Amino acid sequence: MTSRSLLRLALAGAVTSGAVLLATLPADASKAPPRTVPVRLLALNDFHGHLEPPTGSSGRMVDEHGHTVDAGGAAYIAAHMKSLADQNTIAVAQGDLIGGTPLISAAYHDEPSIEFMDKLGLKVAAVGNHEFDEGYAELRRIMDGGCHPVDGCSPAGEWKGAQFDYVGANVLFKNPNEKTDALAALGAKQTEVKKLLADWGVPALPPVSVKWMNGVPIGFIGLVTQTTPSIVTTEGIKDLKFVDEVKAANIASKILKLVGVKAQVVLVHEGDQVNTGQSPDACSAIPGAGNRIATQVDPEIDMVLSGHSHQAYLCKVKDPAGNDRVYSQGGSFGRVITQVDMNVNLRTRDIERASVVADNHVVTRTVAPDPEISAFVQTWKDRVAPVANKAVGTITTDITHTAAPSGETPLGNLIADAQLAATKTGGNAQIALMNPGGVRAPLTYATSPSNEGDGVVTYGEAFTTQPFNNLMQVVTLTGAQLKTVLEQQFTGGPNNQAFTKILQPSANFTYTYSRSAAWGSKVSDMKIDGVPVTDTQTIRVAANNFLVGGGDAFLAFRDGTDLWSGPLDIDAFVDYLGANTPAAPPATNRITAID
Repeated sequence: MTSRSLLRLALAGAVTSGAVLLATLPADASKAPPRTVPVRLLALNDFHGHLEPPTGSSGRMVDEHGHTVDAGGAAYIAAHMKSLADQNTIAVAQGDLIGGTPLISAAYHDEPSIEFMDKLGLKVAAVGNHEFDEGYAELRRIMDGGCHPVDGCSPAGEWKGAQFDYVGANVLFKNPNEKTDALAALGAKQTEVKKLLADWGVPALPPVSVKWMNGVPIGFIGLVTQTTPSIVTTEGIKDLKFVDEVKAANIASKILKLVGVKAQVVLVHEGDQVNTGQSPDACSAIPGAGNRIATQVDPEIDMVLSGHSHQAYLCKVKDPAGNDRVYSQGGSFGRVITQVDMNVNLRTRDIERASVVADNHVVTRTVAPDPEISAFVQTWKDRVAPVANKAVGTITTDITHTAAPSGETPLGNLIADAQLAATKTGGNAQIALMNPGGVRAPLTYATSPSNEGDGVVTYGEAFTTQPFNNLMQVVTLTGAQLKTVLEQQFTGGPNNQAFTKILQPSANFTYTYSRSAAWGSKVSDMKIDGVPVTDTQTIRVAANNFLVGGGDAFLAFRDGTDLWSGPLDIDAFVDYLGANTPAAPPATNRITAID
């Protein structure tokens, strides 16, 4: 899609031939027209393709009464949405609707999840970092339609594209040469808008979406965390840049205001952590990256609905003008729907802040599931069943991804062992390192009534543990470079690691780290097969392509040489389970942590 077309999409519904589209209310001599009109938003975030009810802790939520209840599942989301929606409703989302998804959706490149969102009546969604898991080109296919270029059409036939708007104001093209053509698309009369965009850049996605409700326009500004390049695979976004969220939001806000859209909502895929165990309606957020955005974006913006941190909170924060605005998030995996009710003034066409009322509704499973969506989910479950239900190995007991004091987890260590086994031949790997964030769910010995107690691991269960389809790669690092990689696990260094992330090592690699030592001096006593590692020796290190590309702020991986690419990480894991069955939880004694 050309940059000209992108900017037409960006301002679709807001600008036509330089004129603002303003709806008029019918005259009624018998009574005075209403001063305001109601608008309701229903918001989801971080769905991650959980069409089936999520299991374990991912499928539970603390409700408004402090009780932990089962929550989530597409059919229950649909039932709750129908009960909450009225004639004034606009359904929105804050990103990560796809990516990191269960096999039922991931096997078909998440087309089922987007189709579900269309069935819900979703109108606009911010992109999240996981929307870029398969790269920008694949995101455009999901948005615009067409069959997958490698795997072809799904069993449902040719993909028609999302029926809602994906928006991302801070996702820009790196190439400034596209700017002239893109700005020309706005027309000669749009000089002020053109100036704003000239100072900004060329959007790779529509930055805003305007939806009309009860005769007034509501502008939605999409944002995604600017850390996206460090948490997705580099190759897929090599032509993009992700700029500061506040700056992008403020420019988008000004563009909306220039074309007469004063009721403005930010949908941002960035958020904060919380004090745990509180009601989803509590303001439990600990001010961080999300709060910075919520308090610093332009005062014209009336509310900030967030995502990314998978937490539930409802807050009122002060905008730069000192006025209250709602700042919220609705958990993850479809367990919470955020409802926001407001009145929009018909004269000013702005939201009356004092009228805004927000409520986080837990998607309980005590209601009747929506029959249409139940049938829809079952259809995709049946389609993927032959792959998902195939047994690939057995385990002796639960293998969890709960961290030991060292930061290791049994499942992370097992996956690292599998990755080393898959890369020795061909890649000549000597050790393997697995990123902890890529381990998404445990392997449980008793997974369902049909195989309770048998320890069988199916392909679907193995896929759920690491659902990203990363490529296994091997690079050569010196001992000194490997030490730098390990130092980059910790905060305080020049790589700006947000929080400590302990890489999961293969069994033949051991080392010690000190919690109290200064950054750069934390790691010591590295050994491979019991032999000390020297600074000058060369080591073949296996990792997935996300890490090798510098993902999760492990920038020293980029210094690796002699790149070799091998199988997908899921194939490496499945093969290892088959060759080492039954698999037992590895000991978490590969890393020694001292104070």
